[in-house]
Amino acid sequence: MIIGLDIGTTSLSAVVLDPESGSQAAHRTVANRAGSSPGPGRAELDLAHLYELAVECLAGLVTQADLGPSDIQGIGVTGQQHGVALIGPDASPTGPAITWQDLRVQKPLPGTDRPVLERFIAAAGGREAFRNTGCLPAAGFLGPSLYWLRLQDALPDPPVTACFVPDAVASFLTGATVVCEPTLAGSSGIFDIRANCWDSTLLERLELPAGLFPPIGGAGDIVGGLRRELAEAVGLEPGTPVTVALGDNQASFIGSAPEPGRSLLLNVGTGGQISARTDSFHFIPGLENRPFPGGQYLLIGGGLFGGRSYAYLQGFFQQVGAQLLDVETPSDLYERMTELAATVPAGCDGLQCEPFFSGSRTDPGLRASFSGLSPENFTPAHFARALLEGMADGFFAFFEQMKPVVGEPPLLVGAGNGVRQNRLLARILAGRFEKTLLIPSHAEEAAVGAAVAASVGLGIFGDLETASAALLDYADAVEP
Repeated sequence: MIIGLDIGTTSLSAVVLDPESGSQAAHRTVANRAGSSPGPGRAELDLAHLYELAVECLAGLVTQADLGPSDIQGIGVTGQQHGVALIGPDASPTGPAITWQDLRVQKPLPGTDRPVLERFIAAAGGREAFRNTGCLPAAGFLGPSLYWLRLQDALPDPPVTACFVPDAVASFLTGATVVCEPTLAGSSGIFDIRANCWDSTLLERLELPAGLFPPIGGAGDIVGGLRRELAEAVGLEPGTPVTVALGDNQASFIGSAPEPGRSLLLNVGTGGQISARTDSFHFIPGLENRPFPGGQYLLIGGGLFGGRSYAYLQGFFQQVGAQLLDVETPSDLYERMTELAATVPAGCDGLQCEPFFSGSRTDPGLRASFSGLSPENFTPAHFARALLEGMADGFFAFFEQMKPVVGEPPLLVGAGNGVRQNRLLARILAGRFEKTLLIPSHAEEAAVGAAVAASVGLGIFGDLETASAALLDYADAVEP
């Protein structure tokens, strides 16, 4: 058996995967209560608390699965990309982690008139300087966040390592020095994904010390063995191998697509991504090209218009109830919103939504809009449906950008809670792409992907293609 552990934004999830049958023997989720917002636009994480939650999640999983200590052959780790965790020896936090949702670099520092992100790009040599990173830097990325700290002389003194939140968890579990895998490093804005190394030219121009950054490993590499005191706490053997952390986007792709070379993946969670695997590097403005294990790449359209956008609309409806009607509104209106949206015909009687409440990766100042309002479509049901259709339009716009490179992959795969828990959104996506939407048999796709990658690193399977074909399948198919 293999454990896959996903350090997510809102929750930590772990699964036990049986590599003989491909079945999921157990699944455990713990709310991520380590996050905080210490100020406007700030998003931070208490790493010490997060470590406790990781142990809690693993211990609950082992108990639920009724496993003996020696039943687990290894632990694969994945989690939230971007952001930065600054840790000392033995993964000891030197301060709160900055997460991918943090927007501090979009504002100028006191006494200056340019947003820090603009200063970061200019100091690096302009947008062309990031061609080999596969993506243009944005708020929440490791590189700009470190630059923000450096401008304020707030980088901690050595010895300290700048890594990603899942890296810090893997280091904590093992007590080993951080090793960073390209699927995470490539989300930093300062990693050369073609040369597979931290971009020394960018680091020099940005005056970021090269000694801050960890060495680069490969998917499935063993970071170390589970520390004795943690093994006793979770019910596993001391020394159980823990593999290098993967980026959750790539892990979700691995955990969702039995035929990765023929699949287009739509992943709807807090945000949303559309992904397709490619054999070569492509730089397309507005898209990201991320490393994928095996020397391949994922072409990504990443949007901020996933479940968070639907949550904003829910919040508005709740305010109407509380402030206008003076009634206590339910804490969860999603099911009712979707029921209402299902009563509205496709096209929303002319109402259209661009669901960019928090901007986009390339245009942080972009905002949401509803257009085509009429007396007939000015209803809660129409607003809910228009927002869901706006999400689908956002995904399809990304696909049109990547289509010259990826063509028309024959399989459309939908993953994430936004697809699994919202059948109407699944149908809208299938209709927008005019393809059957296949839903993987395993939930918690990122955690499953981490376990699949670990199965290769542990020598159970020879490569990811073989492992994916053996371990993955589809549970459902949603017609257009």
